[in-house]
Amino acid sequence: MKFYQRFAYYLIGLVIGCFFVAAVLSGKDTRCNYFPNARVLNDLRNKPFLYDIEASRRLSEDWVDTVDVKNTLTYGDVDFDKSNIKEEGGKLYIIYGKTTKNKNITLEVINYPDKAVLRNIIKNEKPN
Repeated sequence: MKFYQRFAYYLIGLVIGCFFVAAVLSGKDTRCNYFPNARVLNDLRNKPFLYDIEASRRLSEDWVDTVDVKNTLTYGDVDFDKSNIKEEGGKLYIIYGKTTKNKNITLEVINYPDKAVLRNIIKNEKPN
């Protein structure tokens, strides 16, 4: 068999394989959370999310909003050196993010087995 015939068979198999993979994965809500940062943020987003009194007080101020919290829980960076500390029956996570006004914020979230509680929102003057 000549090279161009083998190459044609290879391309046909590749196209058919891509079609089947696309057909299987298109209807599902699949996520590839292999890295620790993505796994922690996904876990926090999928649990019931509650706000502590201090966090509610910060949200009533004008510089931060619940949209900023959701964006930080989606695109933020978890500081694992300061996180994963056992506290009050859960684990404390420190997450860095930005507001819609491009201000740096830090979220302190306690991750319980059945819920996640936003403990505090800190405004950072310096970049993270």
